[in-house]
Amino acid sequence: MRDIDLIMCEAELKKRWEIPYIWGRKQQDEWDKLSGFIYEIKKWEVLLEKVEEVSISKKINRQEFLNYCSNRWYNFMSAMALEKIFSDHPGVVAAHNEKNRLIDFYINGIGFDLKTSVFPANFKPGLITAQSKPEELIKWLYENQSSQQRKHLENRLFLIVYAKNGEHWKLKAELTWLAELVKNYVRGFQSKNLIELELQQGEITFSDIIWAVK
Repeated sequence: MRDIDLIMCEAELKKRWEIPYIWGRKQQDEWDKLSGFIYEIKKWEVLLEKVEEVSISKKINRQEFLNYCSNRWYNFMSAMALEKIFSDHPGVVAAHNEKNRLIDFYINGIGFDLKTSVFPANFKPGLITAQSKPEELIKWLYENQSSQQRKHLENRLFLIVYAKNGEHWKLKAELTWLAELVKNYVRGFQSKNLIELELQQGEITFSDIIWAVK
């Protein structure tokens, strides 16, 4: 999936806006396996056809399965596109070891896992505090990260999306806009500006936040 056409990907992601962003259930292994096809699909219409096919063959609720699959697909496609956006920049090297879930790319030799997230509603200090004191939000994100496969305490670069109209999730599809933010971040990257955390005794974790506020 790394051979992504970013213009096409943005257009396909925006088609997903036609239905509300509702999970309906927590992510779990059974439905993750049933929806494994999302990793191979690039077109929204093809995804809809596959959801219909599987929901009928497995006799599961179509609408619930559609919500589940469309969210997984949307987040995955956006994440892959953003990894490509980073990796296309000089100074950034993609991590080609698919088995290493802890590193997506290296910036100036420092390995990072990229995590794109909507601004967490449960972070009570709020956006203004988070922007002025990013270390507080980063600690909160590490402590409250999901228990899915990518949970870890290693270096992580957070891209936080926040929409003033409340539709934060839609910003994950704004790839052209996000690409400009990434370009500016990489151009100005200096390792001395990274936030250092001791999340594990005796070990330093490097992290930072790219703000995508619109």
